[in-house]
Amino acid sequence: MGKYTIIDIGGSQLKVEPGKFYDIRRFTSNLDTLGFNKQISINRILLVHDEAVIKIGSPWLSNAVVKGRLLHSCSKKKLVIQKISCKKKKQKIFVYRESMVRLVIDSISLSDPKTKTN
Repeated sequence: MGKYTIIDIGGSQLKVEPGKFYDIRRFTSNLDTLGFNKQISINRILLVHDEAVIKIGSPWLSNAVVKGRLLHSCSKKKLVIQKISCKKKKQKIFVYRESMVRLVIDSISLSDPKTKTN
Protein backbone atom coordinates (compact mmCIF):
# COMPACT_ATOMS: atom_id res chain seq x y z
CA MET A 1 0.00 0.00 0.00
CA GLY A 2 1.49 3.33 -1.03
CA LYS A 3 0.70 6.83 0.10
CA TYR A 4 -2.96 7.70 0.59
CA THR A 5 -5.00 10.38 2.32
CA ILE A 6 -8.55 10.80 3.59
CA ILE A 7 -9.90 14.27 2.75
CA ASP A 8 -13.12 16.13 3.47
CA ILE A 9 -14.47 17.66 0.24
CA GLY A 10 -17.96 18.47 -0.91
CA GLY A 11 -19.52 17.34 2.36
CA SER A 12 -18.12 13.80 2.17
CA GLN A 13 -14.97 11.97 3.13
CA LEU A 14 -12.90 10.46 0.35
CA LYS A 15 -9.82 8.24 0.31
CA VAL A 16 -7.45 9.59 -2.37
CA GLU A 17 -4.13 8.47 -3.83
CA PRO A 18 -1.77 10.43 -6.11
CA GLY A 19 -2.31 9.95 -9.84
CA LYS A 20 -5.89 8.65 -9.61
CA PHE A 21 -9.19 10.14 -10.81
CA TYR A 22 -12.20 10.76 -8.56
CA ASP A 23 -15.74 11.96 -9.20
CA ILE A 24 -16.86 14.31 -6.44
CA ARG A 25 -20.07 16.19 -5.87
CA ARG A 26 -20.00 19.70 -7.34
CA PHE A 27 -18.95 21.88 -4.40
CA THR A 28 -19.08 25.33 -6.00
CA SER A 29 -21.70 26.93 -8.18
CA ASN A 30 -19.28 29.11 -10.17
CA LEU A 31 -17.18 26.26 -11.55
CA ASP A 32 -17.71 27.40 -15.14
CA THR A 33 -16.23 30.85 -14.35
CA LEU A 34 -13.46 29.26 -12.28
CA GLY A 35 -12.44 27.17 -15.27
CA PHE A 36 -11.48 23.59 -15.85
CA ASN A 37 -7.97 22.12 -15.62
CA LYS A 38 -7.56 24.49 -12.68
CA GLN A 39 -5.10 23.70 -9.88
CA ILE A 40 -6.66 23.42 -6.42
CA SER A 41 -5.20 22.68 -3.02
CA ILE A 42 -7.18 20.91 -0.31
CA ASN A 43 -6.37 21.65 3.32
CA ARG A 44 -9.15 19.67 5.03
CA ILE A 45 -7.16 16.48 5.53
CA LEU A 46 -8.24 13.96 8.14
CA LEU A 47 -5.57 11.26 7.78
CA VAL A 48 -2.28 10.74 5.92
CA HIS A 49 -0.77 7.27 5.47
CA ASP A 50 2.78 7.29 4.10
CA GLU A 51 4.45 3.86 4.03
CA ALA A 52 4.78 3.12 7.80
CA VAL A 53 3.78 6.56 9.14
CA ILE A 54 0.14 7.37 9.93
CA LYS A 55 -0.84 10.92 10.92
CA ILE A 56 -4.33 11.59 12.25
CA GLY A 57 -5.73 15.10 12.63
CA SER A 58 -8.13 16.40 15.21
CA PRO A 59 -10.18 17.43 13.27
CA TRP A 60 -7.72 18.24 10.43
CA LEU A 61 -3.97 18.11 9.92
CA SER A 62 -2.55 21.62 9.80
CA ASN A 63 0.69 20.75 8.01
CA ALA A 64 -0.66 18.61 5.14
CA VAL A 65 -1.78 19.68 1.67
CA VAL A 66 -3.29 17.71 -1.22
CA LYS A 67 -2.86 19.28 -4.66
CA GLY A 68 -5.01 18.35 -7.62
CA ARG A 69 -6.74 19.54 -10.79
CA LEU A 70 -10.40 19.89 -11.75
CA LEU A 71 -10.70 18.24 -15.16
CA HIS A 72 -14.32 18.47 -16.31
CA SER A 73 -17.90 18.17 -15.15
CA CYS A 74 -19.86 14.94 -15.46
CA SER A 75 -23.11 13.41 -14.20
CA LYS A 76 -24.08 10.37 -12.21
CA LYS A 77 -26.56 7.81 -13.48
CA LYS A 78 -30.21 8.85 -13.42
CA LEU A 79 -32.12 8.12 -10.27
CA VAL A 80 -35.81 7.43 -10.93
CA ILE A 81 -38.20 7.88 -8.00
CA GLN A 82 -41.79 6.66 -8.34
CA LYS A 83 -44.61 7.51 -5.97
CA ILE A 84 -47.69 5.36 -6.48
CA SER A 85 -51.03 5.79 -4.72
CA CYS A 86 -52.83 2.45 -4.89
CA LYS A 87 -56.46 3.41 -4.31
CA LYS A 88 -56.33 6.67 -6.24
CA LYS A 89 -54.60 5.09 -9.26
CA LYS A 90 -52.19 7.99 -9.36
CA GLN A 91 -48.49 7.85 -10.19
CA LYS A 92 -45.73 10.46 -9.96
CA ILE A 93 -42.29 9.95 -11.45
CA PHE A 94 -39.33 12.11 -10.45
CA VAL A 95 -35.96 11.93 -12.22
CA TYR A 96 -32.80 13.18 -10.53
CA ARG A 97 -29.24 13.37 -11.81
CA GLU A 98 -26.46 14.72 -9.59
CA SER A 99 -23.78 17.02 -11.03
CA MET A 100 -20.25 15.77 -10.45
CA VAL A 101 -16.73 17.07 -11.10
CA ARG A 102 -13.81 14.87 -12.18
CA LEU A 103 -10.77 15.49 -9.96
CA VAL A 104 -7.25 14.13 -10.39
CA ILE A 105 -4.82 14.15 -7.44
CA ASP A 106 -1.32 15.33 -8.34
CA SER A 107 0.51 15.22 -5.02
CA ILE A 108 0.19 14.71 -1.28
CA SER A 109 2.63 16.68 0.82
CA LEU A 110 3.18 16.52 4.57
CA SER A 111 5.54 19.19 5.90
CA ASP A 112 7.43 18.72 9.13
CA PRO A 113 6.11 21.11 11.83
CA LYS A 114 9.56 21.26 13.48
CA THR A 115 11.20 22.99 10.52
CA LYS A 116 10.04 26.59 10.17
CA THR A 117 10.56 28.69 7.08
CA ASN A 118 10.93 32.45 7.42
